[in-house]
Amino acid sequence: MTEEREGAAAVHEATGTAERVGAEGAFSRHRTRTESADHAGPDGPADVVVAEDVIDDEQPEHEHLSAVPPADEKQRPRRRGPGPFALIVAPSLLALIGVSGYLALTGGLSPDQSEGSEPAQTSVANVDASYVPWLRKAAEACTVVTPSLLAAQIDQLSGWSNDSASLSQQGIAGFTDAQWRTWGRDDNSNGRSSPRDPEDAIMALGRQDCSLAEKVTGLRTEGTVSGNLVDLTLAAYTVGTDTVKQAGRVPADARTFLEKVKARLPRYDALVRRNPEQNGGQNAAAILTHPVGTLTVTSSFGSRTHPLTGVTKLHTGVDFGAPQGAQVSAARDGRIEFAGTTSAYGIRVVIDHGTIGGKRLQTTYSHLSALQVTAGQTVTAGSPIGLVGSTGLSTGPHLHFEVLLDGQYMDPLPWLSTAR
Repeated sequence: MTEEREGAAAVHEATGTAERVGAEGAFSRHRTRTESADHAGPDGPADVVVAEDVIDDEQPEHEHLSAVPPADEKQRPRRRGPGPFALIVAPSLLALIGVSGYLALTGGLSPDQSEGSEPAQTSVANVDASYVPWLRKAAEACTVVTPSLLAAQIDQLSGWSNDSASLSQQGIAGFTDAQWRTWGRDDNSNGRSSPRDPEDAIMALGRQDCSLAEKVTGLRTEGTVSGNLVDLTLAAYTVGTDTVKQAGRVPADARTFLEKVKARLPRYDALVRRNPEQNGGQNAAAILTHPVGTLTVTSSFGSRTHPLTGVTKLHTGVDFGAPQGAQVSAARDGRIEFAGTTSAYGIRVVIDHGTIGGKRLQTTYSHLSALQVTAGQTVTAGSPIGLVGSTGLSTGPHLHFEVLLDGQYMDPLPWLSTAR
């Protein structure tokens, strides 16, 4: 009997030893796989190894150390340490989430990854700088309305597109027929008054806004309303002066339009600053004498459809109607930079007038019938330089006159003195 117990004990001890050896081997293999994962390169099988370790780690830790615990030991759950997922994968995921959140908040995501930029943010690129002189001129009627405010308002109304989805509202400023009868004029002198002519629309909106600004200024002076005059003017444009008067301030219905317009102001402030063609005002820029005897505008500066080519693009100067052979004179002292023939402009003269406010000023005279100067010659204001003609791409005798400031085309009319 004693020998049987001793034999059984020996078998039990041998079995336990074998199980411990097997468990230790499993633990050793587990450690080897983990170390291999730790040393795996970016292109190695680290992901696969970690996945196996996670599966292994689902078992309680003591099962790796002893397959058969002593019978007299009370089973107690042992605290598990952090597995490879917690040590490697989880911190990486948290870091990725944090970086993505930061980029989304700061605009670091590309348009394809985010919801996309508001169309108005790119609309400045669609606005030709040739409209800036018209925006300045339209804002001259009052101090409340600025060129950039008009530009931002047009942006909000139409995105500077003439293709309105509304049948009742036309052009970039969205005028109705009734509104146009009140505010519209032929400001670009092309023989028609149309809300679809951007120059006419800009000037008409300036007149309308300045009228509203005058009304709300009076209401604020009387104490009927309170608030910023620009805000009140935009509110009156949106919901009407009477509604603003009843509210005594900017009505809630007008705030969305107002906020969207004002959000666009900084980009148009920058656009106006980049085009300082008037050097602080029309009077300061009126430094050129008349290039022909009578300034009869037959085609104004700005976007137009060319009468011969049919292409719609910027008309880079202003056309003055004059009879064949009429005298053409230099608009300011300078040096003849070019005097010759070109395919499109015909016989052409370019004069360099030096710098004005640190910017190079040039004037051009095109479609001449004859030259009276040569390149390199110095001229004074009023000196004869050529004769009116119809050479090049032209439909009849006229002078095509241009003003360039640092190589950029400007509307010539504000630069011309009212005195002959």
